[in-house]
Amino acid sequence: MPDTLRTPVVFIHGLWLHSSSWAPWVDLFNASGYDAMAPGWPGDGDTVGDTRANPDAVADVGVDEVTDHYAKVMASLPAKPIVIGHSFGGLIVEKLLGEGHAAAGVAIDAAPIKGVLPLPISALRVAFAVLRNPGNIDAAISLTPEQFHYGFGNAITEAESAELYGKWTIPSPARPLFQAATANINPHAETRVATDNEERGPLLLTMGGMDHTVPEAITKSTYKQYRKSEAVTDIKEFADRGHSLTIDHGWREVADSILGWLEEKGL
Repeated sequence: MPDTLRTPVVFIHGLWLHSSSWAPWVDLFNASGYDAMAPGWPGDGDTVGDTRANPDAVADVGVDEVTDHYAKVMASLPAKPIVIGHSFGGLIVEKLLGEGHAAAGVAIDAAPIKGVLPLPISALRVAFAVLRNPGNIDAAISLTPEQFHYGFGNAITEAESAELYGKWTIPSPARPLFQAATANINPHAETRVATDNEERGPLLLTMGGMDHTVPEAITKSTYKQYRKSEAVTDIKEFADRGHSLTIDHGWREVADSILGWLEEKGL
């Protein structure tokens, strides 16, 4: 594919993972003919270490601020990009696609949008690390290794979970979790997505069958929110995968599946 025709791809990380965790994906997508990049959230440092050293820089950032940040990045590109996000990054993907900023979107085990009602116990346990203290709302919060293993690494070995924790985790703003938790009683919820948009590009939702943070019940409920739109919405399950599926030893299976979906859609 000539350089002039390379489709931009923007990767969006979620809470507690640095944007550099997408590096293998960026390399793979570039080698596959795309022009890929993985910008961080507002306040993120250039490296994991920089972000850990200055947690206040990422504190008190909400969903709309993150969405606007990526919309500006995408507006500077030569064409509408494909956006691929994980966890809260997947929620941001859904917002950007619904608002017309992207050509297509992939939301990998995405955080719940407004209208999603299931609250599985495992998801509540993960969120409780933040939500148990209302004073956390304007703070940056880090996970402990044990919390990371339960929320992200439960489908891999403790040794691999510990390795991923040390390599990629960062403090993240708590506000998005509070916004998601109150979305269904807030008429102006920042997690609202234009699920009825008939003009948007294709969307792929993925779910991990062993995901504690975003159990498949949440993704299935998200999928139902798009039932009023004729735009393409597909869903894919990785039955034996947890929330670490974008960064653990099996990441390539997920990435290759997404590349295959993009090829099917002519993107």
